Amino acid sequence: MDLKTGDAMSAEMGEFLVGAYLKVIEGCDFIGYNVRPPGGGLKGLEELDVVGLHFDTRTAFLCEVTTHITGLLYVNKTTTVQRIASKHLRQKAYAEAQLKEFPDRRYQFWSPVVPRGYLTRELATIDPALELVINEEYARRIEELRKAARHRTNDENNPAFRLLQILAHLRA
Repeated sequence: MDLKTGDAMSAEMGEFLVGAYLKVIEGCDFIGYNVRPPGGGLKGLEELDVVGLHFDTRTAFLCEVTTHITGLLYVNKTTTVQRIASKHLRQKAYAEAQLKEFPDRRYQFWSPVVPRGYLTRELATIDPALELVINEEYARRIEELRKAARHRTNDENNPAFRLLQILAHLRA
């Protein structure tokens, strides 16, 4: 297994939220941000936003994260679906090449605001293995993370989770 991660500080807040969920709720032992395939070149530009590894269960979480708070859209609806489908194929290729020791693989696409209709229908047809963590499911998972933040005081080395903890423990 060769995990080449980018600078965690270049991760975006949405990616930190997903990483916090994987660590705090799913129990992952390792969280990598902006993980790139080894070898460099053009392949090295195809990063995975968040990779979480749970060593006991040998589960790998490969997450694409798009935090467009005004609604998911790349150029147009068709391009958006094509782009997410392409990113999912990269997730699968990376897992097959780099995560052979993790036979349980969970592929996820996280986005807080996805317009209902064409996009939600078409994203659901990409692959049954791709978990869509969008709209209500995204909100439900972040609320689960917020509840965990109210009951934990230890630093998880994640700025998004730490912010949730601070907000949960404010004294008026």
